[in-house]
Amino acid sequence: MSMSDPLSDLLTRIRNGQAAGKAEIIVPASKLKRAVCQVLKEEGYIAGFSDVTEQGKHNIRVELKYHNGAPVIDKIQRVSKPGCRRYRGRDELPKVMGGFGIAIVSTSKGVMSDRRARSVGEGGEVLCVVE
Repeated sequence: MSMSDPLSDLLTRIRNGQAAGKAEIIVPASKLKRAVCQVLKEEGYIAGFSDVTEQGKHNIRVELKYHNGAPVIDKIQRVSKPGCRRYRGRDELPKVMGGFGIAIVSTSKGVMSDRRARSVGEGGEVLCVVE
């Protein structure tokens, strides 16, 4: 069965894994998911991630992060969807929670946080916001 929005699947698995108190989750691998996980790791929202192969299938193991027993990610939400893409210029990128959260943006220079996109002067597709 094909998936219509693999990135939403990743975000939902992270959300559900943290709600259930899981230490890690496993998601089917893709380049976009790896890039999003890299941004989440750089920004301190997940402990880490690694590529694993189980039964010939390539997956990503995401190590979830908690602080005093509470999930580090309070809210993670998809912005640009397959049916309605959301593109923003560098001056129009959202500031999530006044700079305390991040927006993950897909630019021509790769997937990055909104802060980094502003610093390199790039706009792009706003994939999701993390608070």
